[in-house]
Amino acid sequence: MLYLSTRGHPDRKHFCDILLEGLAPDGGLYLPEHYPQIDDAKLTQLRKAYHEQGYAELAFQILSLYIDDIPAADLKALCAKTYTAEVFGTGEIVPLRHLEDGLWLEALSNGPTLAFKDMAMQLLGNLFEYELKRRGEQLNILGATSGDTGSAAEYAMRGKEGVRVFMTSPHGRMSAFQQAQMFSLQDENIHNIAIEGVFDDCQDIVKAVSNDLEFKRKYKIGTVNSINWARLLAQVVYYFAGYIQATEHPAPTLGTGVSSLPPEGADSPRGGPSANPNDQKVSFTVPSGNFGNICAGHVARMMGLPIDKLVVATNENDVLDEFFRTGVYRVRGSADTHETSSPSMDISKASNFERFVFDLLGRNGQRTKALFSAALQTYGRFDLSAEPLFADAAGKYGFESGKSTHADRLATIRDTYSRFGVTIDTHTADGVKVAREHRGDGSVPMIVLETALPIKFAETIVEALGHEPDRPAQFAGMEDLPRRVRVMDADVQAIKALIVQTCGTAA
Repeated sequence: MLYLSTRGHPDRKHFCDILLEGLAPDGGLYLPEHYPQIDDAKLTQLRKAYHEQGYAELAFQILSLYIDDIPAADLKALCAKTYTAEVFGTGEIVPLRHLEDGLWLEALSNGPTLAFKDMAMQLLGNLFEYELKRRGEQLNILGATSGDTGSAAEYAMRGKEGVRVFMTSPHGRMSAFQQAQMFSLQDENIHNIAIEGVFDDCQDIVKAVSNDLEFKRKYKIGTVNSINWARLLAQVVYYFAGYIQATEHPAPTLGTGVSSLPPEGADSPRGGPSANPNDQKVSFTVPSGNFGNICAGHVARMMGLPIDKLVVATNENDVLDEFFRTGVYRVRGSADTHETSSPSMDISKASNFERFVFDLLGRNGQRTKALFSAALQTYGRFDLSAEPLFADAAGKYGFESGKSTHADRLATIRDTYSRFGVTIDTHTADGVKVAREHRGDGSVPMIVLETALPIKFAETIVEALGHEPDRPAQFAGMEDLPRRVRVMDADVQAIKALIVQTCGTAA
C-alpha cells in the first residue's frame, strides 16, 4: 500500500515513512492511493475475529489492509500489546451501551487518560518505539492539543525509547482536570508548552514547523495529531467494532466484560436471528471540531462498512456545521473562537477536513491545494455551494451536521442522568443532542461516540447535576501535584529555539 498527498505531490510513500513524517512535503495530508474494500465475506470474517479473538485481532486484520512494511507477526504483536483489558478496563475495549430507542453509546474512554484519543495513541506509541528501534533513530514529536490529544499522547509516549514530546496547548482554555493530567507529568521526555492563544494558534505552530523541511529533517520532527495518518487509521477500527456490536443479537460477551446490549427482541436493530447482520445499516454521530474522529468514519464507510449517516456534532464553534449546511468553509480567528464548556471542540480550523474535501473533489490534488493553501491564506474561506459535487457530501458520503450550545448540553446531561442514570461528558452530550435530531424512525441504529469520562469536565457536570462525577482512584488529588509547564507566546521561532535548546545542535 502506497500513500499520496492531498495536495498532489508526486511522491508515493509506504506506511512507516509517513508514520514518522506526519505532513507531506507540500503541506498536504497523506491518504492511501485507494481504500481497501470490505465485501460481505470479509465483514463476516471480521465479525468472527472480533467475537472469537477480541478487539486486538480485529485491529490487526484491518490495519493489515493498509500496512505492508511491518511483518505480519510484528504487527499482530503490537496490536495484542496495545489492546488489553488491563489497559482499557474491559475485554470488549469499546463496549456498546443501549441508551434509548434507536440510540446507542460507544464507550471509547476506558483508556489511561479517560478519552477516546487513547484508542489510537496507545497504538501509535508502540508503533513509534518499534519503528525507531528498527531504524536506530530518534523522533521529536511536536503536537497541538485542546485537551485530550495532549494527555493521550504524553501518557502513550512517556518513557518511550527514542521519543521526545513537545506538546502545545492554549493557555487557560483546557479544563482543570485536563491541565492537571498533562502538566503533572514529570517525565524527562515530556515537555508541556502553554501557548498564549487558542488551539488553532497551536495547530498553526505545528504546521509551520512541519513545513520547514530543513528544520523538520534535522531535528526529526513528527506529529501525533490526527494529521498523522497512522492515528486516524487506528480510529477506523472502532467504527467496525461499534457496527459489529450494534448488529448482533444476542450480543457476545468478550473477556470478563458483560455486554450492555439488550436481549433479543428488545429494541433489536435486526429483523430477527435469521437475518444477515451485514445487511443492516448503522449511523454514527460524532462530536468533532477538528474532523479527525469522524474522518475515520468516512474511511470506514469508503471501505464498504454499511454506514448510513455520518453526523458531525459541533459546539458553538460551528465551522463544520456551517460547511455541511451551506457549502462555505470559513475559518475563524482567535477573537472569534468561543471558549465553551466542551473545550476539546473549541476549534475553528478543521485541519483533517482536507482529507474529505480531497475525496469530495475526485481526489484532485491541485484543486485541494488551491482551496486549503491559496484560498484560505488569502480569504480565510472557500465556497463550494455552487460546486455540483457539494451535494455528494450528503448524498454520496452520508454527511449531516448539527450544533449544540451550553444550554443544550446542560439539558442533555440532566435528561440522560434523570431518565437512564447515566452521566455523560459535555462533548458526548453535544453528540447525543444532535443524534436525536438525526436518527429518523429508529430503524437504523444511531451510535454516538462517547469521547471522554465526565470527570474531565467536572465543573460543567456540577452545574448540570449539582454533584461531582465519579473520579477514578488513580487520579485522586492530581490537581495538587507539582506542575511542569512553560507559558510561551504563539511564536514559531521561539518554539523552534526551545526544540534546539532541548535537543542540542542536532537531534
